[in-house]
Amino acid sequence: MDNLASSFDGKTVAVMGLGKSGTASARALAAAGARVLAWDDQAEGRAQAEELGVTLYDLTSADWSKIDLLVWSPGIPHIHPQPHPVAEAARAAGVKLVCDIELLCAANPGARAVAITGTNGKSTTTTLTGHVLAGLGSPLAVGGNLGVPALDLPALGLDGTYVLELSSYQLELLDQARFDVAVLLNITPDHLARHGGMPGYVAAKASMFDRLPAGGTAIVAVDDLHSAEIHLKQSHRKDVVVRAISAEKSVKGGIYAPDGILIDDSEGKAIEVIDLRKVASLPGRHNWQNACAAYAAARACGMEPAAIAQRLATYPGLRHRQELVAIIDGVRYVNDSKATNADAAEKAMVCYDRIYWIAGGQAKEGGIESLCPLFPRVVRAFLIGEAAASFADTLSGSVTYEICGTLDAAVHRARDVALSHPGEGAVVLLSPACASWDQFKSFEHRGDVFRDLVNSLSGERSAA
Repeated sequence: MDNLASSFDGKTVAVMGLGKSGTASARALAAAGARVLAWDDQAEGRAQAEELGVTLYDLTSADWSKIDLLVWSPGIPHIHPQPHPVAEAARAAGVKLVCDIELLCAANPGARAVAITGTNGKSTTTTLTGHVLAGLGSPLAVGGNLGVPALDLPALGLDGTYVLELSSYQLELLDQARFDVAVLLNITPDHLARHGGMPGYVAAKASMFDRLPAGGTAIVAVDDLHSAEIHLKQSHRKDVVVRAISAEKSVKGGIYAPDGILIDDSEGKAIEVIDLRKVASLPGRHNWQNACAAYAAARACGMEPAAIAQRLATYPGLRHRQELVAIIDGVRYVNDSKATNADAAEKAMVCYDRIYWIAGGQAKEGGIESLCPLFPRVVRAFLIGEAAASFADTLSGSVTYEICGTLDAAVHRARDVALSHPGEGAVVLLSPACASWDQFKSFEHRGDVFRDLVNSLSGERSAA
């Protein structure tokens, strides 16, 4: 990114972690004229980065008095559950830790930035917001925690807009970054070990609103207690516009869709904008909330309601999030691999009545206890990965289950069982409620494998 040169030419910058974002940062900084000291704790990461032209330097023995900044990969713990020695050494020398989002904002101070976070729904909302804002016809880039690393995004001028998905890991690694529009969707327990508990996790999410300049817009869903408390705090501010959104109830002066009809009451007129129940790519109440958030963000960027409605209606959907892969012999196969915790899985499960559920992987806090009210919808569960035994204990007595171990076995057993119970509405749903790291490289990899397995099944296919 050429604009980095004005901020980092001649500086010495350390980069810790050489995954996609770290490698992109190291290469962009070197191209901008910085002296880059790049390292990864894993030999594989170092080797892959070196193949891409990144020069390695062991940061465990660095002289931090000669380093201006440390770009930290958000995926690497630095404080909790235990301090990383490189992070400790940098902080002791007064060197700030930031992530690549900080560099993006520094390199493009004139571009508009729309930041989106939440425990669940942020990827759908980010892509949906990007899809809607594309209707403005001005330069646009979508990325961050989603897909394209920040420093692989194009440089944008004064008329450009970045739509950025931000994780709690990224938010705690920001310094001077500013956002014109900040969106919070929800907060439920997740990543607690990384933040030292729930208060730390909530604080990381809430910190996004500290980065709004005067005249910025705070968009906060009020459908959970933690987010509602953050909205209440923000509502006392006089320097920014604060807009509540909800998929559960009407909110005065806000954007809401409790019955699936998106209502804009931002000017006190309760205007009906679009019937979201007719948008096939946005099924379920959680997607109504996502649509309210995208609508509110687009309004903050100057789009008119009718134009936003038109774009919402043409949203193609997000890969790995309730993605309909195929309908084979009347059975729908849905890839919801992005559901890496129970709360995310719940969003998909409420949309179907006869579920052949593929679940399991690397368990998150709380397991699947919170899903018990939805167990009557599950005809049978097919359990995979490390969590199979613990999930079986939770399901015992409520849901018939099979421990399949692998996704391959689960897909084929789910197909056979679904076909042996004829009837309308059968859905083989991969919604694991778990991380993927025990058997796959990522949730995307898991979803891709599921898609390939489904596409290899025999049978009569029909259109959605």
